[in-house]
Amino acid sequence: MRRSEIPVVHAVTNDEVVARADFIDIACAVMRELGPRGALHLRASRLTGARFQSLAEGLAAAQGLTGGWFIVNDRIDVALVSGARGAQLTSHSLTAGDARRIAPKLALGASVHDVDEGKAAAQAGADWLVAGHVFATPSHAGQGQRGVEWVKSLVSATEVPVIAIGGVRADHASMLKAAGVYGVAVIRGIWDAPNAEQAARDYLSAYDDAGST
Repeated sequence: MRRSEIPVVHAVTNDEVVARADFIDIACAVMRELGPRGALHLRASRLTGARFQSLAEGLAAAQGLTGGWFIVNDRIDVALVSGARGAQLTSHSLTAGDARRIAPKLALGASVHDVDEGKAAAQAGADWLVAGHVFATPSHAGQGQRGVEWVKSLVSATEVPVIAIGGVRADHASMLKAAGVYGVAVIRGIWDAPNAEQAARDYLSAYDDAGST
């Protein structure tokens, strides 16, 4: 996969987000706003298998209408069956190498938390690395942020695009790009905004305005 094809803004869900009555409508609006330069990640560990599959099928169908990527978190099987563009691997998933053998045409991201983990995932065939948590975030309350210098060291250790996650705001774009970060992954910054579609637009604009890495 060419580096330039990988989305730069990744809107990641959680269980609270997908439980909202208007989730599908808002998710499609976010995908439409981001287009091919953005991706929606379905991450919801507490959903039943049937509900997760149903949401995956609906969001996969939205790819053709919106141009945005749909990515399934953790579940390679659901990604393949639903027609998702890619899968995001976690510590609970298959390794990048095993996933690549099972799904050679699926775009694969890997979530990493240290440089050695990132190097191993890149060597095993991951197309991008989601690295976190870079800044303080309620998702990791009480845990210190790893910081920009840490993510910069990960960028230097591998040629695979690095996506920063964890407390990332739109106004962090300049410092992250200066560190060589390829893109950002966002949960609350998009889904908890008064207008998720506008928030997605703001992240994309901020990243464009920050210039090239």
